[in-house]
Amino acid sequence: MKKSKRNIALTAVSGVVLGLALPLTATASTAPTALRDKPLDWAKCEGSGFGPGQECATVDVPMDYADPGGEEIGVAVSRIRSEKPAVRRGVLLLIPGGPGGSSLEEQSAKARTLPREVREAYDLVVFDPRGNGRSAPVSCGFERRDLAATAFRPWPGGPDGSVAPNMAAATRMAGACERNGGELMRHIDTVANAHDVDRIRAALGERKLSAWGVSYGSYLGAVYSQLFPHRTDRFVLDSNLDANADAHGGQVARGLWAGFERGVEDVFPEFAKWASAPGNPYRLADTAAGVRPMFLRLAARLDREPIPWPGANPAELNGNVLRQSLLDAFYDPEGFPAAARLILAARKGTVPPAPEAPPEALLQNGLAVASATFCNEGKWPTSAARYQKEVDESRAKYPLTAGMPRNATLCAAWPYPPKQDPVRITDRGPSTILMVQNERDPAAPLAGARELRAALGKRAVMVTVDSTGHDAYLGNGNACGDTAVTRYLATGERPARDTYCR
Repeated sequence: MKKSKRNIALTAVSGVVLGLALPLTATASTAPTALRDKPLDWAKCEGSGFGPGQECATVDVPMDYADPGGEEIGVAVSRIRSEKPAVRRGVLLLIPGGPGGSSLEEQSAKARTLPREVREAYDLVVFDPRGNGRSAPVSCGFERRDLAATAFRPWPGGPDGSVAPNMAAATRMAGACERNGGELMRHIDTVANAHDVDRIRAALGERKLSAWGVSYGSYLGAVYSQLFPHRTDRFVLDSNLDANADAHGGQVARGLWAGFERGVEDVFPEFAKWASAPGNPYRLADTAAGVRPMFLRLAARLDREPIPWPGANPAELNGNVLRQSLLDAFYDPEGFPAAARLILAARKGTVPPAPEAPPEALLQNGLAVASATFCNEGKWPTSAARYQKEVDESRAKYPLTAGMPRNATLCAAWPYPPKQDPVRITDRGPSTILMVQNERDPAAPLAGARELRAALGKRAVMVTVDSTGHDAYLGNGNACGDTAVTRYLATGERPARDTYCR
């Protein structure tokens, strides 16, 4: 499924994350009997983007699972019933990516693209995670300049790679979340999301769940399967993040963020091959080898001499905007022409019309959810010197991302203490997981997926797809990979061993 305008607008918050809740050894049996027995109040979904007969409801969950008798919030869910009740197996939950980058409407449209045999086997259930969309939405009230993709993704603030502007932005943005985000901002994280998923399962009256989680949803799915292993039926983890990425002393989110270094490098050769092909109207160089030095020279020039770009945010085309635009294009090869057009214009000292900005409320909500999810897990470094050292090393080794994946986000100044250590994914549990992974993914590189595959051991089988872009199943994968996933969801037949799909 190709990206919607909403999803493209929120590529700035596509990524990874972490969590909180009841003891990490808790199982689904912790859901009270009264909750399991309480029927949901289903009603026709209000608003656009829903199919005929689609139903919506709200599942009440604790704001803070450490205080299960305290204040509750509502998590919005929607259901599309099985198209063939006689063969219905159960519920397939679509776990959205982001965090903060999807909606109930978007996930509903995605559910309707599933193959017929999957639509017959399951009631398709989608949800807005806590804080997002219709589920007690939050906002930090960021300044307009902080809504730019090059602000949330912390591209170094100057041509020399200085992190000083990023540290200042972290203080400003974290302060906005503390002032305006409300109490829920303290309780948005992956473990809380996992417990919400189990509350959804219980409210649906299901003993087990099947699920399809993409990108951040793959991480949330892995955490759910670790906390509630015997509540998992058929789990598909798509565009996988290294859930145990702890190169930064247990700071999982930083390790996942760092994946952009490798991911962009994995995709760039495909872009260079396309951008140097004879007959391409957007050809950038005579050879694939010539595309990289051309791009790096242009980005460096724009660092020194940005081009005014009225109506854009920021209002100039600088080196970081160019780098971010290339990264965005790598999520889907259909974005390659737009990136090439921007490069060609910049080489002439011009700019195309400014891109249409998404609704501010949408950005504010998505970035607030992403911020809380990133920052509420683990103790983030606060030292500018540490960030500067890592940025300098990254810029030298991975010039395409110019140090961004190692730089200070607003988490460097986050006002709330961490609640717990990240959940460590292990090989303990039933063998119910099928991983599907594109070989070249800018946000979820294959190297990270292989780490998760190794951690899961006998619990998983992985299908690696010879494709480029983010989202494999029904997205940027191929027919071989799609067939393997559909077969598993519909029949339970999983490849006997790890498989490569050309």
